[in-house]
Amino acid sequence: MTKSILVVLTSHDQLLTGKPTGWYLPELAHPYYAFKKAGYTLTAASPKGGKAPLDQTSVEMFKEDAECKQFLNDSEAQEFVNNTKKLSEVDTKGTGYDAIFYPGGHGPCFDLPEDAHSNELIKNFFESKRPVSAVCHAPVAFCNTKLSDGSYILKDRQAVAFTNEEEEQAGMTDAIPYLVETRMIERGAKFEKSSPWQEKVLVDKDSEGRVLITGQNPASAAGVGQAIIKALA
Repeated sequence: MTKSILVVLTSHDQLLTGKPTGWYLPELAHPYYAFKKAGYTLTAASPKGGKAPLDQTSVEMFKEDAECKQFLNDSEAQEFVNNTKKLSEVDTKGTGYDAIFYPGGHGPCFDLPEDAHSNELIKNFFESKRPVSAVCHAPVAFCNTKLSDGSYILKDRQAVAFTNEEEEQAGMTDAIPYLVETRMIERGAKFEKSSPWQEKVLVDKDSEGRVLITGQNPASAAGVGQAIIKALA
């Protein structure tokens, strides 16, 4: 059976500073091609549906990256991100999907944690033992997710995201509502990290077989993709 992954992108396109933002190119491009190579079917969704805003700074930063260049010139990939399904049109049980994946960028800090439909999807994927995954800023989407027992999904789980130190080095601490590392720790995450900008992927699988996969930064995107593939195998 072909595996199917629901990819949830941000619809938010502006930082607190007024500068444009969105989803971050390599954090989708790298897993996207890994999933395609594995033969998976992919569906893109976002809170507003339609065209998900791409952070243009990521285009510039990764202009020499082969898969990023490929993604920008790939008509199928562009159709994927420019015609996303409205998230509310995906039933909250995520029927028909084997995993859910959230690419990062600063955009997710604004809309995804507050999206009740997204939180319900995360809960239902997790409790049905289908991998829940995100990279860089996107684990912020898990910060308000509560399980059926009322506990936060992050409580006592190994997880990582874009770190406070990385945010400071990027000069973006005043551009987002709160720091992702800080919020995840507040929600009870066992936050583990590597040095700034180094790859770090964590797979937390509990005794019930529920899987949470997180990656620290753009360098971790490919690794998150491979971890999802391994979990689905």
